[in-house]
Amino acid sequence: MNVTHRQILYDGHYKLSQLLVQDGPEQLKRERFEPGQAVAALVFDTQKQRYLFVRQFRVGPESEMLEIPAGMLDPTDESPEAALCREIREELGYEVDQLTHITDCFPSPGNSAEKFFLYRAEVSRQTGVGGGVADEHEQLAIVPLTRAELATEAWQDAKTLIVVQWERLRH
Repeated sequence: MNVTHRQILYDGHYKLSQLLVQDGPEQLKRERFEPGQAVAALVFDTQKQRYLFVRQFRVGPESEMLEIPAGMLDPTDESPEAALCREIREELGYEVDQLTHITDCFPSPGNSAEKFFLYRAEVSRQTGVGGGVADEHEQLAIVPLTRAELATEAWQDAKTLIVVQWERLRH
């Protein structure tokens, strides 16, 4: 199979494209959601010995979700590490001491081009209040969890589940 043609159907906050995919003698039309590239991290406060999560409203499930801090890479040549440090500062108010790369993944490759760069971040210095960026309509609550609470939470967010399982396998 290979893509023979691309057409942008919608170019708003996100993009939606239609692809023509050649499958032997057949040509298939497929829509592809193109939100861009994103970063996310399991954040551990080394001073308080707590993991830091955010609770916020999400449009997909139309409800609040508990998840790891995450955000989109700026369309310029921002590195995943720089984007992640910015997001942790905006959402949690912390400066990053150390980043460990976990993996890169496509959370829904059947219909989406979204790519996540997943990390574990260690922090120890809170320099701001966090809570998100008002201009981006972010209203985040910071939720600290112990290692025991991490193991008993019923995670519904895929990126969070991946990094929590990674962390649990390490301990």
